Amino acid sequence: MMYLNRIFDQTLTDYLEAFGAVLTTTAEQQANSVLKMQKPDEQEANTSTAQTKPSILLHGETPRLIDEWQVVPQLWDAVRNEVDERQEVGLCRGSQVPHCYTIPNLGPSTCYP
Repeated sequence: MMYLNRIFDQTLTDYLEAFGAVLTTTAEQQANSVLKMQKPDEQEANTSTAQTKPSILLHGETPRLIDEWQVVPQLWDAVRNEVDERQEVGLCRGSQVPHCYTIPNLGPSTCYP
């Protein structure tokens, strides 16, 4: 399937250059590698790794997309740290909302019914 450019593509590229990591829902087309946290065969291992040594999950060609990162909020700080150290870009995307979660440096704990 051929990718059709979107108006937001240039904005996303500009944000990646300026900030290093971006929260987005259209990132897969910009990513050079993808980690899907929700893949059924890998979900348990990915979650465990993210909780104990999240930097392992960040290995891959950049920009690296971490899909459904919010299921293990520790990944956000790992991505920010990796962006700072490597001076390369990272992408985070998510559509799932855990029942209760805290995203460090993004605000207070949030709970949904």
